[in-house]
Amino acid sequence: MLNKEILITAFRAGQKSQFKEDGLYTTIQFEIDDEKHVIFTGSQVLTEQLERYQEHLPFLATIKKINRYFTLT
Repeated sequence: MLNKEILITAFRAGQKSQFKEDGLYTTIQFEIDDEKHVIFTGSQVLTEQLERYQEHLPFLATIKKINRYFTLT
């Protein structure tokens, strides 16, 4: 799903991780090639971007890795 255009349909942020102490994660629901998928991420950058554009859901985006973090383009 990296570097591919996806349709982000929903997300839920701020869920407490059982793997990272004091860590939170975000669940992202998306469609690619007419198939529904769900991913989990601890990326703060992705979470902030999703929260910023939540009123535009659903929207098309591409998740890219830039150096040490992931971002929506």
